[in-house]
Amino acid sequence: MQWEFRPYRRPFRQPINTHHGEWRDRTGIILRLTTDLGQVGYGEVAPLPWFGSETLEQALEFCQQLPLHLTADLIHAIPATLPACQFGFESAWNTVEAGDCPLSYPLTFSGLLPAGQAALTAWKPLWQQGYRTFKWKISVGDLQDELQLLTQLVALLPPDCRLRLDANGGLTYNQAQCWLDQCDTSQIEFLEQPLSPAQLALMQELAANSVTPIALDESIATLAHLQACHHDGWRGIYVIKPAIVGSPAQLRQFCQQHAIDAVFSSVFETAIGRQAGLQLAAELGNRDRAMGYGITHWFNHADLEADLLWQTLSPI
Repeated sequence: MQWEFRPYRRPFRQPINTHHGEWRDRTGIILRLTTDLGQVGYGEVAPLPWFGSETLEQALEFCQQLPLHLTADLIHAIPATLPACQFGFESAWNTVEAGDCPLSYPLTFSGLLPAGQAALTAWKPLWQQGYRTFKWKISVGDLQDELQLLTQLVALLPPDCRLRLDANGGLTYNQAQCWLDQCDTSQIEFLEQPLSPAQLALMQELAANSVTPIALDESIATLAHLQACHHDGWRGIYVIKPAIVGSPAQLRQFCQQHAIDAVFSSVFETAIGRQAGLQLAAELGNRDRAMGYGITHWFNHADLEADLLWQTLSPI
C-alpha cells in the first residue's frame, strides 16, 4: 500500500493554559494511504510529549525512514516508544480496510473551559450549544483565587450541569485535599490527575477518603502506563487519550479484558484523529459519562472532511 505524509500546524484561537504551561498551536502529521485500487484512508499522528508520547521531531524522523510501500507487518512493528505513530498508522490502515463505520451509540461531550476567571463567562455559549458537562483547568493560578472561582462557577452553572476539575498533576497532597474539601457537591463529577504520575499511591489514598471521585490522565498516557496503573490497583476513573495511548487493537484488548471506568479524551487532533478516537470511545467508553471531545471551539475554523483537510492544512 502506498502512502504519504504531511506535517501541519494549527493555531489555537487563544493560548491554552495548563499546569504544563501555555500552548499556542497544535502540530502533527496527517497520513494518507492508497491501495492499488485507489481506495484512500487517512490517519493522524498527534504527539503530546509532555504527556509521555514521542515528540513531533521523533515522529517525523520515523516517517521519513519508512519505505514508500507499507505492509501490515511494518505497522504492527512500530515500537511502543512511538505511541502516537502506532495510533496514526494503525487507524489509517483500519480506515482503508473497513472504511468509516458509524458510531455504535450517540456520544455526549465535555466542553473545555479556559483556565481562570474566563471560565465564568465561557461556559454559557457552550451550554447554549447543548453541553451539559464542562472541564475546567486548575493548578494554573493561585490556589485560594481558584477555590473562590470554583464557588462562583458552581453557583452560575445550571443544576443539570456537571463540572470536571483537571489539575494536570500540578497539586500537592494538601492542595488536592483543599480542592476535595470544596468539591462536596453533586455538580463536581471528578477531580482529574491531582498529583504527579509518580504519586499513584497517594492518589489512591485521596480516592479512598473522598466523596468526589479521582480520575487518572497523565498517569495513564500510554498503554504501558495504563496497564501498570491497573496492575498496581487503580480502580477509579481512567481518562484515556487514544491518539497518544498507542495501538488501538491493543487498547481494545485491554479494555475488553478489564472492566474499567473509561472516559476518552481529545489531544486537540484534527477531524481525522478525532474520528478514530470517537470510534474507540463509542465502543469502549463509559456510556454514562461525557467524552472529552468538546474542544472544537478552541480553533478558528471548523474541522473539515479528510480529503479537504489534506489539501488545506498549513504545513510546518
